[in-house]
Amino acid sequence: MTSRERILILVAAVVAAVLCVVTPAAADGRTSAGTGTGTGTSAGTRTGTGTGTASARQGGGPAALLDELVPKQLAEYRIPGASVVVVQRDGRTLTKGYGLADVERGVRSDPRRTGYFMASDAKLFTAVAVLQQVEKGKLSLNADVNRYLTTFKIKDSYPGRPVTVRHLLTHTAGFDTSILGRGGTAPEPSDALGASLAEHQPSRVRPPGEVASYDNYGVALAGHLVERVTGTPFATYVDRAILEPLGMTRTTFARPDARTADSLARGYRPDGGRQRAEDGQYGAWTPTGAGAVTTAADMGRLMRALLTDGGPVLSRASTRAMLHRQFANDPRLPGIGYVLEERVRNGHRLWVKDGDLPGFHGNLALLPAFGVGVYVVYNGDGKDGSASYAGQELVNRMADRLTGGKNAADAPSTTDRDEGPAEATPAAPARLTRPGGNGASPYAGYYRTTRTSASDLTRVAALTSSVHVSAGTDGGLTTTGLARDPRVGEQHWMPVAPGVFQERGGQDRIAFRDGRLALASDPTQMFEKLPWYQSPALHQQALLGGLALLGAAVLLLPLVAYVRRRKAKAPGGRVAWALAWVTGALLATATVCFVRLTGDGNALNRTVLVGDSPLLTLIPRLIAAAAAATALLAVCTVVAWRRHWWPVAGRLVFTGHTLAAAVVVGLGAAYGLMP
Repeated sequence: MTSRERILILVAAVVAAVLCVVTPAAADGRTSAGTGTGTGTSAGTRTGTGTGTASARQGGGPAALLDELVPKQLAEYRIPGASVVVVQRDGRTLTKGYGLADVERGVRSDPRRTGYFMASDAKLFTAVAVLQQVEKGKLSLNADVNRYLTTFKIKDSYPGRPVTVRHLLTHTAGFDTSILGRGGTAPEPSDALGASLAEHQPSRVRPPGEVASYDNYGVALAGHLVERVTGTPFATYVDRAILEPLGMTRTTFARPDARTADSLARGYRPDGGRQRAEDGQYGAWTPTGAGAVTTAADMGRLMRALLTDGGPVLSRASTRAMLHRQFANDPRLPGIGYVLEERVRNGHRLWVKDGDLPGFHGNLALLPAFGVGVYVVYNGDGKDGSASYAGQELVNRMADRLTGGKNAADAPSTTDRDEGPAEATPAAPARLTRPGGNGASPYAGYYRTTRTSASDLTRVAALTSSVHVSAGTDGGLTTTGLARDPRVGEQHWMPVAPGVFQERGGQDRIAFRDGRLALASDPTQMFEKLPWYQSPALHQQALLGGLALLGAAVLLLPLVAYVRRRKAKAPGGRVAWALAWVTGALLATATVCFVRLTGDGNALNRTVLVGDSPLLTLIPRLIAAAAAATALLAVCTVVAWRRHWWPVAGRLVFTGHTLAAAVVVGLGAAYGLMP
């Protein structure tokens, strides 16, 4: 059981004991007529002879791997359907469909016809569009973005250090993470992008060019720059300059039209024994993937263009720039190109991009050394959000099949398309320790991702999603909270170089520098070490203790009130006890609302993105009201002791109630739950 689950269970128990509240049933919504897991039978077709490189490797070709793995994923993770395409540089293509695209109507997945919301995989098109304008001289990668903006400007938070176009494409602009309410349930007008960017400009929380931290606002802004220099809405530009030349006839960045609407898959999340249809895939930030629809076969055309020096849409130089490291959070680990992320598998370099929206999860990977591209998309969140990992699992298995499980140092030489072999994973790294036998101790502690919002209530995720690093006696490390696979709790690491650790039994690496942790498998975020007083474990214990004390105090209030009535009455006592009851009720109600809001992680993702739940505004207001009441309680507590309003037992109970309320309110404020 995770710490988040323990907190939710204990919080619910405390609230139930205090208020005897039964949490309401789940909100109404569109519900499917079956489990929707599908059978995994291929519904697609195979073009040509498949990818010859793969077929010569262990265990047969990619078709055999897909037929083995994807149906198993759909059943195990409870995902309705999926489509996959595997392309090779020479033109050979494999397309496969599995399960159901529409559970209610029983429509099967078709990799050539079924449309899927591509989510952040659409950022690839944004990068291509920007680089096209760089080639034409209309944009400069090193120019201040304010040069191109007219209706609004990026705030000059760091004088002399402007945000550049390059920063936008490498997630290094330094904007705060802000996704609350940025999604929508219906298509937006084509001219909504600029107005939305102006209205929702986030704070700049770090200087540009220092840290790569995943940034939707930055990529959306990059798409708006294309609009500004071309005088064309972003969706229209992409259609004319990228989709048409590549023959991507079933892809659109505008609202789904006749080409795509009739075959658009529905996204789902598990809900008990059924699949519940999801919405929330639209929004104004089209360059980030809001509302963008594609098919697996169409994405194969984009991948082939990137594998063949840009095809008809990009120059050779621009294409190679996309597939070249432009920034790394730590030079000892993989980094990021233009939007594409660098990964290493069996010592071979991959360039990948993942995309996630409610009910839709896609993964794209290019293996330039083998001339192969892989794209898989699922129309379901899966249990515990497992679909976001399923695609990575498929990509890893495909890379293993292509490489034969060999490190690059043992494999045939690669061409310059791959920039040479990536650093191979050592089979038996040297043991590196500091004097005293424990080289890992400086790194022990709690770390928080740079993707944590500094401005809205999504910050509360940091309470349960931090990374913990502990030291071993052999110079190694143990971490929790780093694995993307929801089935993996702890990971163990051994030192391979000063400050660099290799995963035991795995292929990931971590590196430490200046109080920050970088992760090889995700170059789009860093983890910053927290001082002891910001430890999530400490805050969790304080929260649970505060709620328990609050519950005990509220339960004792009737007894104390009875005793008070039998003793001499203090004039201010009645008001103080009434205020105590109000404070407890406010915090208990806020806790019940929070438990209900966060009870289903998949549903929570949709709620946060769309921002349409009344609980998102009710919870901060309740805590704000409780904060004001707690301040008055503190005054009453001081007065009660000075004037001896009640017997000592009564004053102790009242003081405990005040302290408990202060702890809960303080943590709520620290984690963004105050307006």
